[in-house]
Amino acid sequence: MTPTRAARPRLAVLMTLLVALTAVLLAPGRAAAASLQEVTGFGSNPGALRMFRYVPDGLPAGRPVVVALHGCTQNAAGYGTGGGWLQLADRWKFSVVLPQQQSANNLSSCFNWFQTGDIARGQGEAASIAQMVDRQLADTSGDASRVQVTGLSAGGGMTAVMMAAYPEKFAAGGIVAGLPYGCAQAAGSPYVCMYVGATQTARQWGDRVRAARPGYTGPWPTLVAFQGTADYTVKPVNMTDLTRQWTDAHGTDQSADASDTVAGFPHQVFRDASGRAVVETYSLTGMGHGQPVDPGSGGEQCGTAGAYLLDVNLCAAYRMGRAWGLDG
Repeated sequence: MTPTRAARPRLAVLMTLLVALTAVLLAPGRAAAASLQEVTGFGSNPGALRMFRYVPDGLPAGRPVVVALHGCTQNAAGYGTGGGWLQLADRWKFSVVLPQQQSANNLSSCFNWFQTGDIARGQGEAASIAQMVDRQLADTSGDASRVQVTGLSAGGGMTAVMMAAYPEKFAAGGIVAGLPYGCAQAAGSPYVCMYVGATQTARQWGDRVRAARPGYTGPWPTLVAFQGTADYTVKPVNMTDLTRQWTDAHGTDQSADASDTVAGFPHQVFRDASGRAVVETYSLTGMGHGQPVDPGSGGEQCGTAGAYLLDVNLCAAYRMGRAWGLDG
């Protein structure tokens, strides 16, 4: 169809705008925004997990890697975005590995932090996640000395698994409303562990970590932990036990070397003999079960509120990232 004489000037304007827009989109150095991608064939995958990842545009070689493990009923994309990790990856230039559970493994999409066959080195879900780390480091030329692992709830329980079973792969861990390694076995059931806790001394907790990687003498990953005081799904005693477990693994005592408040919440730091912070804890007064977020564009803000993503004016991902030096 041929345009009418009256329509031709308008068509010319539209064509001019289209040409200008095309020039902008195809300008040198401009690329489409990074997006979450699924990776297949990352290894034998004995735990039958799915691997997703986020790599910021223009990410240089030698950058850190963060493994972020979602909670029950969540998925990789929702947790990566809602928890603030993708936002911080763009800001601070690191890549993110986002394992995803499948309903065939667990009907509630929980990582199986309590199953003996999934928490041992070289087996099940733990081995699958370790294979994802190796693939990500190879594909991005990442810094193998700056790999961190974090997770919420069941993802937090699996974070402790990775720290214990593969300590040589992780510089640090961040556990949100999670559980100490071997808690289900120590308590006799995952539910007793979650709702009551397990009766173990600091040495017994530490021994469980040491038994997960026989012969390994360190260094062990450092820990940053977050726990709501009004969490009735994973009781606060679990953060106490995490502190006992990982201070013992690092050979230090259970007395905090520094106590203060951050965003109004109690915060403690436990240091080793050299003065290095090996365990940090945040007790989120009045918070229930979920990941602390602080939506907004401020320098310390990140995350998006939602189910199990709780706006408490403190973003756990930001606090972990700062502790791990991801902002440098």
